[in-house]
Amino acid sequence: MPKTHTVKQGEHMAGIVCQYGFEDYKPVWEDGANADLKGRRKNPNVLSPGDQLTIPDREQKEYDRPTDNKHRFKLHRTALKLRVELEELYGKVLGGTEYVLTTGGQCHRDTTTGAGIVEQPLGKQDIRATLAFAETLTVKGQAVKLERKLDLLIGHLDPVDQRSGQEARLANLGYYFYEQSDDDSEFESAVEEFQCDNGIAPVTGQCDGTTIAALLKAHGC
Repeated sequence: MPKTHTVKQGEHMAGIVCQYGFEDYKPVWEDGANADLKGRRKNPNVLSPGDQLTIPDREQKEYDRPTDNKHRFKLHRTALKLRVELEELYGKVLGGTEYVLTTGGQCHRDTTTGAGIVEQPLGKQDIRATLAFAETLTVKGQAVKLERKLDLLIGHLDPVDQRSGQEARLANLGYYFYEQSDDDSEFESAVEEFQCDNGIAPVTGQCDGTTIAALLKAHGC
């Protein structure tokens, strides 16, 4: 019998379906019972607490093969990756920067791409990661290396049509500094600055459809 899963904060599709024995999220996400949720959320890994997800029964597949031969079976699964873009002020990317990403008890040492991209595989049950890197600043004509450490919450990004999702994206892009504040004036100022930088007129400080589309594009999800 199909089950209903109520999404909790910090859950994403890859982790949810793993709980129910699925190797890939697609059989669940593409099930007809989840068509409404799929249409509203678009991205299977950006869900909202309280969303209702139908977990279908797993299909049992059988294959007839002669027992006196060896056979190879290929398991299809979708990889889960963490992707972060590192930028300084005014859009200057941190290309070629060495970093250490720690998640699931494993350390990944690598260098960002020329576009400042960090991309590493994740375990389906990973919920936290730590990204450490160094940024070089020029202070009074001298190069100063500044150690940075970011704590990342995997699966905690709310949908962009929600205030919490808009705040998080603006914060990740450097426009908003908050601790789940209800200060409307600070939020509106952040939206206004974002609208100015992205050529959105009129500048209203409100997250209308045009602003939300630009925020999705700038943030990447």
